[in-house]
Formats: sequence, C-alpha cells, structure tokens
Amino acid sequence: MDLLNENVKQIYLKYLTAAFGSALITSIYSMADMIMVGQYHGPSGSAAMAVIAPVWNILYSFGLLTGIGGSILFSASRGKCNDSNRGNEYFSAAVILTALLSVILWISLILFEDELLLLFGADDTLLPLAKSYLIPVRFTVPVFIFTQMLSAFLRNDSNPGLATKAVMLGGVMNVFGDYLLVFIFDLGILGAGIATAFSASISLMVMLTHFFSSRHTLRLKRPYQLFLKTGEIITAGFSTFFIDIAMGLLTMLFNRQIMRYSGTDALAVYGVIVNISTFVQCCAYGVGQAAQPILSINFGAQKQERINKLLRYSFITVAAVSGIWVTLTMLIPNSFVSLYMAPTQSVLKIAPPIIRCYCLSFLLLPFNVFSTYYFQSVMKPGISFVISLSRGVLISGTLIMLLPVFWGSDALWAAMPVTEFAVAFFIIRCMRKQHRNQPAILNKE
Repeated sequence: MDLLNENVKQIYLKYLTAAFGSALITSIYSMADMIMVGQYHGPSGSAAMAVIAPVWNILYSFGLLTGIGGSILFSASRGKCNDSNRGNEYFSAAVILTALLSVILWISLILFEDELLLLFGADDTLLPLAKSYLIPVRFTVPVFIFTQMLSAFLRNDSNPGLATKAVMLGGVMNVFGDYLLVFIFDLGILGAGIATAFSASISLMVMLTHFFSSRHTLRLKRPYQLFLKTGEIITAGFSTFFIDIAMGLLTMLFNRQIMRYSGTDALAVYGVIVNISTFVQCCAYGVGQAAQPILSINFGAQKQERINKLLRYSFITVAAVSGIWVTLTMLIPNSFVSLYMAPTQSVLKIAPPIIRCYCLSFLLLPFNVFSTYYFQSVMKPGISFVISLSRGVLISGTLIMLLPVFWGSDALWAAMPVTEFAVAFFIIRCMRKQHRNQPAILNKE
C-alpha cells in the first residue's frame, strides 16, 4: 500500500477499519471482565475491577510508549529518506526497550502487589477480590506489553489487518473464557483473570505470524547508538504513553476521593464509567492510530495537502464518536449500570446524575486524544506532552482534589468535563498556529 500516492480517503478508511477494530476489541478485555465479575459478585466486584483498572493503564501505557514512539520513527525514516535499515534499527531498539520495561514491571507487580492495590483505592473487602484477579495476570505481564508494541509496528509495516485479527481473536476468546470460567466453573473473579491472560497470549502468537510473511519489512538489526535511539523512541511516544498512565493516575485519584466522600456504591458506579470511558478512549485511539502512519510518512515526504485532507476525515470521525457516546450516556445511563453489574436499588438511584455529569467530557475527549497523535506525527512531541500532562495531571488532578472540598462530593464528577473543555481550547490554538506555520516548517526541513 502506497501511503504517499494512493487516494487518502481510501487509505484512511482501510486503516481506520483495522485500527478501530483493534482498539475497540482491546477494550473488550476489560469490558468482558467487568460485566462477568459485576454480574457474579455484584457492586463489590465492580468496585474491585475499578481498583484493578490502573494496573491495565500502566501495562498498556508502556507498550504504547515503545510501540507508538518506535513506529513513528520507523515510518518517518522510510518517508523522509526511504532508509529501511535505519527504520529497522528503531524497531530493534523498541524491542529491546520493551523487554527491559516488561521485566521491571513484572518484578514490581509481584513484589508490591498489596501496596499498589491499596494505593489504587482497595479496602479490606476489595483487596482479596483484586488479588485473586491478578494471580494469572502476574505470570503474563510481558505478553500485554508486547501485544501493544507489536500492534503499532504491524500497522506501520502495512499489515493493520493482522493486528486487528489478532486482537479480535483474543477478544472473542476472552468473552467465552470469562463466561466459562466465571460462571460454569464457578471461579468468579479468578476465572476472569485466567481468561484475560490466556486470550492476550493468543493475540500475541497471532501477531508473531507477521514475521513469517514474505511481505514484512521488519527486521532485527543491531541499532547504532542504542541509547540515543531509545531516547528518541521515548520522546516520540511519551505523549501517548502519558495518556494511558495519566488515566491510571486519574482512576487512582478518583477511587480514593470516592471512597473518602461517597463510599463503595459510588465507586461501583465509577467502575462502570471507567469502562465506558475506556471504550470511548479506544475509539479515539483507533482514529489516531489509523491516521498516524499516514501522517508520519507524508510529513516526512513534505506532502501537506495530503495531511490536510487526512485531518478533515479524522475530525469528522472524532465528531461522530463524540456524538454517539454523549447521546447514549445521557439517554440510558442505568442501562449501562445493569449491563456491567447486578445493581442494588441504591446504586440505580445514584448512578444517572453521576454518569450524565462525568460523560459530558466525551464531547471533546476523542478530539483531545486524537490531537496527541497528530502533534506526535508532525514531530511536535512537546505540544503532545503538554496536552497529555494537562488532561492527565495538572488540570484534572487539581480539580479532583479541590472540587469536593469546596463544593461537596457531587462536584467531583464535573472534574473531567471542565478539564476536556479547557484542553480543547489550548489544542485549537496550537493547531491554528501549526497550520499557519506548516509551509515554512516543511521548507526548512
């Protein structure tokens, strides 16, 4: 597939289908677990899954760090100077960095499991449930990280369909495995953890078949100046990494503030929100991941007209995603609650205002997430980092801590809508400036 000359719309739609499917199916892992565990254990199961959510954010974020960062540099090298050897040096460096990070995270989860879960909001009731789920996950930590990393490189090596098929097969296996192990074998939350670990392993094995294909161009090549290249990968992928790690931080802050001001029922509702928000965020990932390879290679080749066309298609997509999810969460909030757990009447009573307030953030969340991919692809990682930092810590974290202090527990749910609106204002200003300066930048390149 010629990303530099073929019809932009057709390429984008093909990549969007693959990336969208891959990103959405990825969210099925947590969604299926949440539904099965919530139906089996009730609100306490949903609350336990909310406590576990930051673990997934941490694991996936490091896979995105090496995968997105390395694949952006891989594609940019091919577009700018058609240098496959240099591109494969970035691929090899990404593999080495991923392996190192996997070992560090693997050891950390084994040694500090209790401390991490307590930090993420567990209490004496939720801690045993969360630990049961993580028993099988502990043994497959590298699998989750390498799956994210390889998925990004497959998209940039003109094989987005295989990444989608791999994650889709894993998602299907996870759904059936959850039902079988949680209910039929009566393993509860432990069964959900086993199904997730097994299905992720299946996804990784399918992705590895790419290297037996005659058309693959990814090669392991000893990277020249390894430390420099790993630094470049971290810089290029840091904003995407920070989106996920920040989501984990936000979940942790929310968990702790909810338990402090509102209690377990509200935390169970937040567990539902986390899964809906993850799904929406995965939609935004899909748009960004579809556009990123096309943006990177055309930016390297200085084809601004094709970049502008791609941006129009991407903006239309994120607007559609926003409209769909805001409408659904405003109209049927308790339908989501009943899907994810066997709710009590007290949960059903408090859920609608909480969900409707928080989910106003979906109006701009997809646009804000996509913008980080855009600025990374045009080699503006600093702007991407500011966006991620503002969404993930500075604005959102400040509001989460202060709103309930000054305006009560209900004000906590307004933290994310206010954050997304403030960040979107900043992004629009940066995009306008980038668009005005782009011809000069390209000529300089």
